[in-house]
Parts: sequence; C-alpha cells; structure tokens
Amino acid sequence: MKPLAEEIRSCRLCADRFAATATAHQPRPVVWFRPGARILIAGQAPGARVHESGRPFTDPSGDRLRDWLGLEEGQFYDQARVSIVPMAFCFPGYDARKADLPPPAICKKTWHHRVMSELGDVPLTILVGGHAHKFHLGVQISVTDTVRDWQQHAPRVIALPHPSWRNTAWLKKNPWFETDLLPVLRARVKEVMDD
Repeated sequence: MKPLAEEIRSCRLCADRFAATATAHQPRPVVWFRPGARILIAGQAPGARVHESGRPFTDPSGDRLRDWLGLEEGQFYDQARVSIVPMAFCFPGYDARKADLPPPAICKKTWHHRVMSELGDVPLTILVGGHAHKFHLGVQISVTDTVRDWQQHAPRVIALPHPSWRNTAWLKKNPWFETDLLPVLRARVKEVMDD
C-alpha cells in the first residue's frame, strides 16, 4: 500500500470538475503533513499561486499568516514541526467571475479523517477560515463569531479568519483580533515550537 501522502498526491477525483471551471486546470494536490508535527494549520484550499508552486501559502496570504504566527519561513515549512492540511488539497479553480470556488466536499470526505488519524494528537491546531472552522469545530456560526470566541477552544485550537487581502476590511473592523488574539497566538506558537 502507498503511504497516505503519496495516495493524496496521486488523487485525480476532481479532474472532470476542474476541467469544467473557468481555469480548466488539472488536479495538483499540495500535500504538506507528517505525523509528529507540533502544529497543524488547517486551511481552506490552495490558491492559483500555490497550485503553481506546489507549496502551501506561497502567496501574500502566507506572508500575512506567517506574521500572525510569528514564524520565519524556514520554521513554517519545517514539516517535522508544522503540518498544513487544507479542506481541499487542490486549487478548486475560479468561477466565471474570477471568484474562488469552494473546496470540493469530496476531498474532505475522501481524505480528512484518514489524515487526522495519521497525524494523531497535535498540541496546537490553527483553523484558518470558515471551512476549517466548520469541519474541525462543527460550528455553523459566522467566521467573526467563531474567531471572537477563540478562548473557548484555546490553548489547543485557535480559530483565525483567512489571511487573504480580501479580509483587510474585516481586520480594520475588528481591532481586537490584533490587540487581544495575536499576542496570545504568537506566544502559544512559540511555546509549542520550543517544546
């Protein structure tokens, strides 16, 4: 049997779905996890730049996320300490208006329980965006409410908004995110990474 990461890398379940999008691209699963990691970053889905690079968060969202976490690039990409598992391993594509399509549910259904089982007990899980909040916390409330209630799940789980430039207005409307949550998040990340 192939290792799970290799199985996911060779997945082509969404080939027809992606061919029918405005981008008409082929699947390219971006797999970045290893058992024993200290931190799990659970995201949404790779974007177009990540699809090209084959490495998660190689875009301005990744720059912002690394800043939020207080991690240098080398630390962030150290698979022995950080696993990155999105709700879909492939770029879902754009619709006709160039908006991101949501992560296909079949990816979550096919892979996520197996990945979580293989990862085991991770000391810190960071949930990035609404799709990750819903899967990992089972919540059906807004991203704002989930992130505002971050203390409910801390210190083992911390929910964040997506670090996309599209959320810059959200960050301005919610200054508590930067003043209250980020210092605690950075301290927790440092504690877990240094353990």
